[in-house]
Amino acid sequence: MDYTNNYTTTSHGAQAGLSTGGGFLPGSQTADSPSTTNKRSYGKDTLRPVTLRQLIDAHHPHPDAEYFLIDGSEATQVTFVGQVRNISTQTTNVTYKLDDGTGTMEVKVWIDAEAFGQNEGEEEGGGGKASKVVVEQGYARVWGRLKAFNNKRHVGANIIRPIRDYNEIQYHLLEATAVHLHFARGPVELLEQAKGGAGGGGGAHSNGGGAGGAAPAPGQLPPGTSLSARKVYQAIRNTPQSNEGLHVQQIATAGGLEMTEVLRGGEELTNLGVIFTTVDEHTWALLEIEG
Repeated sequence: MDYTNNYTTTSHGAQAGLSTGGGFLPGSQTADSPSTTNKRSYGKDTLRPVTLRQLIDAHHPHPDAEYFLIDGSEATQVTFVGQVRNISTQTTNVTYKLDDGTGTMEVKVWIDAEAFGQNEGEEEGGGGKASKVVVEQGYARVWGRLKAFNNKRHVGANIIRPIRDYNEIQYHLLEATAVHLHFARGPVELLEQAKGGAGGGGGAHSNGGGAGGAAPAPGQLPPGTSLSARKVYQAIRNTPQSNEGLHVQQIATAGGLEMTEVLRGGEELTNLGVIFTTVDEHTWALLEIEG
C-alpha cells in the first residue's frame, strides 16, 4: 500500500466516517482558528492514523507554518483512538481528554445549537450529540485536525464516536505503526528489494533503518546513529531493570548523561524502532529481536 502522499483510508470505516459525517462540524473552522489557518492544506487533505505521542512530537517545518509534520510528512486530517479520561461541556464546545497510552490530548467538538436540536435523536453525528454516547473511561475514535492555540495543542474534531469493538484499538495501533515505519524506513517493497539485493550495500538505501531496514541485532545500531543515541542505548541495555524498562532519570544516571542528551537520543532511538515507551512517555524499554 502506498502511504506517501495519499493516505486516505483506514480500517474500521475511517474514510466512511469522514464522508458520512459531512466533513467539518458547523463552527469548527471559524471558532477554532482564524479562517486562514491550514488554508494551504484543504485542497490536498490526507487522513493518517496516528498515536497521541506522534501528535505531541509533530513540529512546524518553519516558524510561520500553519501545518504540522509527522515523520517529515505533512499531516492534515488524523485519526486515533484512546480512553476518555474527562469530558468538559462549555457553551460553545465539548472538550474530551483522551489517553492512548503514549500520551494525552484534548479534543474539542464545537457545538451548533441548531444542529444539536436536529440531530438529538441520532446515535452519532452532530456537534453536541457525541457527549451522550461517548462516556468517561470509555474508548473513542476521533477524526480531526491537530491545532495549536496559545502554545497549547489540541485536536479540532470532525467526528468522535465510541469504540464498541475493542479489537479496533489494537488494529489502529498496528496500522499507525505500519504507516510510521513506511515514512521512517521506506516502503516495504523497497526494503524487500534492498534485502534481496543485499550484500554489503542493502542497508545504505533504507533511510537509516539498519541492514535492509531490519531491526538491529542486539548490541548493534545502524551506521550513522548519533553518539547520544548510542549512549542512551548502552545505558538501557546494561542497566538491570524490570519489564517496564527504565525511566529517563535512571537512564541519565546510569549513563552519566544530561537530561537533554537522554531525550534527544531517546527520540532518535524511537524513530529507529529500537526502543518503545511502556508505563508512561518517559519510561523506555528496548525492542530487540533475538536471532
